[in-house]
Amino acid sequence: MASKIEGYVTEIGYTHGYYRELSPRFLDFCRLSGGWAPHPRRPLRYLELGFGQGLSLNIHAAACPGEYWGADINPAHAAEAQELAVAAGTGARIFDQSFSDLCERDDLPEFDIITLHGIWSWVSDEARGQIVDLVRRNLAVGGAVYVSYNCTPGWSPNMPLRHLLATYAELGGVQGDGLAQKIGDALGFARKVADAGSRYFMAVPQARERLTALEGQNRNYLAHEYFNDHWEPMAFAELAAAFRVGKVDFAISANPLDHIGVLNFTPEGQALMAATAHPVLRETVRDFLVNQQFRKDVFIKGQRPAPPHDILQKFKRQGFALLTPASNVPLTLVAVTGEVALQEVIYRPVLDALAADRYRPKTCSEICETPALVETPVPQVIQALVVLTGMGHVAPVQDEADIAAGRTGCVALNDHLLRRALNGGDIGHLASPVLGGGIGVGRIEQIFLSARRQGLTSSEDLARFAWDVLSTRGQLMMRDGETLQSADQNLAELQRQAAEILQDRWDILAALEVV
Repeated sequence: MASKIEGYVTEIGYTHGYYRELSPRFLDFCRLSGGWAPHPRRPLRYLELGFGQGLSLNIHAAACPGEYWGADINPAHAAEAQELAVAAGTGARIFDQSFSDLCERDDLPEFDIITLHGIWSWVSDEARGQIVDLVRRNLAVGGAVYVSYNCTPGWSPNMPLRHLLATYAELGGVQGDGLAQKIGDALGFARKVADAGSRYFMAVPQARERLTALEGQNRNYLAHEYFNDHWEPMAFAELAAAFRVGKVDFAISANPLDHIGVLNFTPEGQALMAATAHPVLRETVRDFLVNQQFRKDVFIKGQRPAPPHDILQKFKRQGFALLTPASNVPLTLVAVTGEVALQEVIYRPVLDALAADRYRPKTCSEICETPALVETPVPQVIQALVVLTGMGHVAPVQDEADIAAGRTGCVALNDHLLRRALNGGDIGHLASPVLGGGIGVGRIEQIFLSARRQGLTSSEDLARFAWDVLSTRGQLMMRDGETLQSADQNLAELQRQAAEILQDRWDILAALEVV
């Protein structure tokens, strides 16, 4: 089949994804939300296992002060990550090494955070043992591990579909075809099976829905998600038992919406969760109640619950920033229990407070002291901030010292990414020293940022600059799924987008020190 190292696909590179859950500051926020004592303050040491193209690793190394290490078995991934590290000037240590290679090193320090996103489910039992060994030997007391993985019971109905796809890619088709071709052929073959009166697809209609979704997805993503030799969705209790060998225990989900029971469970489910004492059993019950497919878990070595008063005071001092124009934030969300209406009397004043003063970040205390919220209990404001963070419209921010320390690296990395965006659109995030992490900024917006750096400010000038970039490269805009052919059509669409961005988006990016 395709080129692989230790069963992991290397023929096709992974996508340039950014994942906020890997951010040290976001993980700090999750610990705070869970009521756990923070890690003792010291210069951060951070390790990411299986960093893919290294975008998250390099954004965090630039934006959040510390010593960053990363390892990925794919040398092409390591080369890409090293290019970003050099551009940012962070000194991040990037290695194209396997977990077994890392285990043999004698120069690894104690890390405060070890992360692995989308790795655990896609490696062998031996590699999982090596990961646990690294955690046991190299995670500092009080340190945190972030691990995300496919899980049961949510994945159980679709596991045979993945087996069918991988088997065809291995045994069917034409020898010598590249992996991208094999993936397309495997999807086509699965469709034939589904349409041939397959009783599996009849009995499991969501498998047909999943197949339809896969047919429209990026082939690079599918290669790494579905076509490695190893692929094992795991029950939470099995993973927790494995990590217990590494001397870490489950603390909390890295999805803030998971922290709000009413969004996830019926009243009966909430009562059942409250009555289930053992944390592993409770999380197992949770997965059945919500039919969990993918977990984002934080484990801590040497857990210490913090006193509720200390948690409250720390929350009040925590700063937050709005990532979305306040008027664009919906006051409903689709939760496990269905569509939920957010209390406008609380959420609208919180959003207005965060948008005030041109989106300057505010502490929870500042938000609580606004006239519209001064009578609102602080825990209700905190819950609103947790929910808005979970929705992706709000983010916790760093303190002033860390913001200052992250500025130089963020400027250097963003300069590199903006130059890169002039030729292609494979990276859709920039670094923010305020967040200590990344924010989504699409390619067209990045081109507008380059124009702005040249002194262009009007929507007309931004559009003309962007069209010059695109047209010289033979690239065209799309709207409503259709490619725009004429220069006038492209300019009109670019000017429309520029006008929208100028309205509120620039203020947000300026407040986050991205521009």
